[in-house]
Amino acid sequence: MSENRDEYNRSGLIAFAFSMVFCFAFFFYLVVVNKGVDLGENVVDPNAPVAEGAVPAFDIAQVKEPWVSTPEIVAYGEKVFKTNCAMCHGEKGLGDGAAGAGLNPKPRNLVEGKWTQGGGDIAHFNVLTNGIKGTSMAGYSHFKAADRWALVMFIESITQNKSTDDPAKVAEFAKTAQ
Repeated sequence: MSENRDEYNRSGLIAFAFSMVFCFAFFFYLVVVNKGVDLGENVVDPNAPVAEGAVPAFDIAQVKEPWVSTPEIVAYGEKVFKTNCAMCHGEKGLGDGAAGAGLNPKPRNLVEGKWTQGGGDIAHFNVLTNGIKGTSMAGYSHFKAADRWALVMFIESITQNKSTDDPAKVAEFAKTAQ
C-alpha cells in the first residue's frame, strides 16, 4: 500500500541535530573558552585619582583663556585635528587627506595658509564655527568653544601665514563668541 519513507526523515533529523550540536558547541566556545580580542585600548578613567608623581591629563575645560596659545593647548588642538580634520586636510594639514581627494574644491592647505575668509585667529574661529558656504568645509558649532580655540591654536602653530590679530581684540571676541 504505502511505501515507507523513513530514510528521508532520518537524514533531515540527522542534519538538524548536527547543526544544533554545532551551534551549541560554537556558542560554548565563544562564551567560555574564547578570551576575546585585545584591541590594545588603554581606557583611562578621567575621574580616577592621579598617582603620586604622575602628570594629570590635560583638561581643556579647566583652561580660562583657550584663545591664548600654550604648548598644552596646541597639543590638545592637534589631537582634535587628527580626530576630526585630518581625513580631509591630511595628517600634516597639507590638504591631502584621503577623504579630501574627491572633494571639489580641494581642502585648504593649512600650512601654506592661503585664507579665503580672512587670516587670523578670529577668522579661523568663525570658519570653524560656521563653515564656508559653497565648499565642503562644514561648520563645527557643535564643538565646545574651547575645542574650536584649540584647533585655531594648532592651525596657527603649523601655518606659514601667521595671524596678525591684536591679542586684546581676540580676547574681547572670544569672551562673546561661543
